[in-house]
Amino acid sequence: MASSTVPPSRPDRPARPNLAFRRLRGQRSPAEFAALVRRAAREIGERVSCDARYIGRVEAGEIRCPNYAYERVFLHMFPDRTLTDLGFAPRASVRGRGARTVEDAPCAHTTRPEPTASDGRDTSETGAEHEPYDTQDPYDTHHDHEESDVLRRAFMTGGGATMAAATLGPLGLALPHSRLRSSGGTPIASAAARPVHRAGASEAGALEEAVRRIRLLDDRHGADGLYRRAAAPLRAAYALLDAGTTRQTTAERLHSGAGELAISVGWLAHDSGRFDDARSHYAEALATARMTGDQALEAHAFCNTAFLARDAGRPREAVRAAQAAQRVARPLGSPRLMSLLALREAGGWAGLADRTGCEQALVRAQALYDRGPCDDDPEWMSFYGAAELEGLKAQCWSTLGDWPRAARHAGRAAALQDPHFTRNIALYTAQLADDLARGGRPDEAAVAGLRVLDLLDQVQSSRIQTMLAGTARVLLPHRRAGGVSTFLERHASTPRTV
Repeated sequence: MASSTVPPSRPDRPARPNLAFRRLRGQRSPAEFAALVRRAAREIGERVSCDARYIGRVEAGEIRCPNYAYERVFLHMFPDRTLTDLGFAPRASVRGRGARTVEDAPCAHTTRPEPTASDGRDTSETGAEHEPYDTQDPYDTHHDHEESDVLRRAFMTGGGATMAAATLGPLGLALPHSRLRSSGGTPIASAAARPVHRAGASEAGALEEAVRRIRLLDDRHGADGLYRRAAAPLRAAYALLDAGTTRQTTAERLHSGAGELAISVGWLAHDSGRFDDARSHYAEALATARMTGDQALEAHAFCNTAFLARDAGRPREAVRAAQAAQRVARPLGSPRLMSLLALREAGGWAGLADRTGCEQALVRAQALYDRGPCDDDPEWMSFYGAAELEGLKAQCWSTLGDWPRAARHAGRAAALQDPHFTRNIALYTAQLADDLARGGRPDEAAVAGLRVLDLLDQVQSSRIQTMLAGTARVLLPHRRAGGVSTFLERHASTPRTV
């Protein structure tokens, strides 16, 4: 329990919206602006895990002072402005949470005392979330500020290797009264025999951060190195639900976070070819959404279920799931979400060889996409931009056997993709290689295939490797064509992920 002598966990005055920062975002969605921040960070050698929620917290005034990494990035983006011009408070005026002074405690790493009802402080979502400084670690290396007694050890990295498993290192969220063990039987996380306590806002925040980190690492490295390690956080999330909470707002966040984490783990299973596991995780998320009446989570679960059904050879189920997702999502007010769901439906129609149904859904998806982003777009849709739109169109036309049209869309997708999404660049380029090979252009297919092989030291995805294997089979009769033999030899010597 926190001592009553600990300084308050939030500023004495309520957060004020950062209108200056909001004006800088302009017409871009929070997710699009977050992508610009990440790109600017790479330009100066920084690495920040900026997402739509971080931008929202800055604009809401919850982050009065960015940590030093974000400060360097923002000043690089807007070189003619100071932090004050960007709407932030002077660093010296922002005090941390522990007993250390401002000089001893930079914005990014300070100790969070756990607020409790007994010390007279507000333990609601608003009170716990309004941090005067940025506590988000931008480097994706150590998440060691005390976000939660149960979840704070999530996503510590091992560093050095390009595979996602090595990037995550000893991934595991500590479960109450248990010790998680790796496949070799050695401990990877421990709750240190702490008694179970009711979950609060800090646990909910840590759970939401876990979802973001899984998505970020999947974007960079693909699913194969992540899936087994992500099972432990999911077990911890549902243990938190069992522990219960005293506040309805916290309970809603925990249910939503657990559902989103189930979808993320389901996607890792999906992308690594474990379709039965993926179906189970998506069903778990759907059940969680329906128990709590969470329409946004339900739409997301149906969206991924439709995608899985298409990949698993159940196109009629894909159509039904996509249509169900659209019914649930319509009141949410996000044209971009409805656009993605129309593309999921188009994929199902393509699998049924219904060209008319597919074309109608594609037209609807494009029209909805053209309405632009909005503040109601879900955070998890940060991947959905012009590149993904083109990539999903390519998949539809490929399924329908229109190889030239599929190759055009796949080429656009690869060219448009943000460099941050390494996995998607590899995916779109693999799609392009396969469409070119099947369309009778073996030389160009081999060039695209070699580009994918160059990325496989960074990306571990069974989906991409399966696509490349199919392309190699199509190109075998053309092994004497320029570049094809080189591709086939390199592909044959590339180890497959198990």
